[in-house]
Amino acid sequence: MPPILADTFGGLSISYYARQFVFGAALSALLYFAVTQGGGDSIPLAVLPLLAINALLYPYSRFVYEQVVGFVMGDNVFYLPLIIMLPVKLFTMMMCWAWAILIAPFGLAYLYFHHRRARQQAP
Repeated sequence: MPPILADTFGGLSISYYARQFVFGAALSALLYFAVTQGGGDSIPLAVLPLLAINALLYPYSRFVYEQVVGFVMGDNVFYLPLIIMLPVKLFTMMMCWAWAILIAPFGLAYLYFHHRRARQQAP
């Protein structure tokens, strides 16, 4: 794999990417079935690539979100009831999925520069 692709798309661990990809694919599938089963209308063919791209880029979008939240929150931990936390988590997942095409490039750029710098500093 060329170094630029290994540094960007290969920058996340396999386990992290797989876990987040499952959530992104589930959101894409949920939207697809909600639209196609909701009535007589079928989903436009042009929307299918968007669903696939969002599912593929969701892990990088979520990575950016988690990095920003980690920076803002630091090492603070909040204990909240599950009834509050689950809707908030679902909302952030949907936002990261919906905006994946716009947010993921920031994560990919960060991963590229981070891994390139680490490779250059390695003896």
